[in-house]
Amino acid sequence: MDLRKLKTLIDLVSESNVSELEITEAEGKVRIVKSSGAPMMMMHQPATMMAAPTMSAPVAAAAPEAPTAPAGHAVKSPMVGTFYRASAPGAKSFVDIGSTIKEGETICIIEAMKILNEIEADKSGTVTKILSENGQAVEYGQPLFIIE
Repeated sequence: MDLRKLKTLIDLVSESNVSELEITEAEGKVRIVKSSGAPMMMMHQPATMMAAPTMSAPVAAAAPEAPTAPAGHAVKSPMVGTFYRASAPGAKSFVDIGSTIKEGETICIIEAMKILNEIEADKSGTVTKILSENGQAVEYGQPLFIIE
């Protein structure tokens, strides 16, 4: 299923009174369940592919905020996936703490469904904190960087 289609479905569930949505297509089944205001997505592969593990990932559950949120602008993950600071293993990171960045500049990559998505800064400034580790799984809406 197309990543954009999944994001649209998640957004629709988030903004509506629907508590659960399940869609079955040839490539698999997707079930989105809204619990306590945050949708969760579960993907199941068809029975013909049962040898492969079933993927289950939380989607729009924002990371719980600590009582003292970091000062500055948080760049949040636009999708569920795996966070990478560089374009390849051993390559120089897109940004480091103290890097000055411009709006629209690539700051990391999130791999989702075997697709590498370049994430751009939504604000110009200086990177003061990097909140995710290289290779770490991230959720939709999870803060990745703090920019001041």
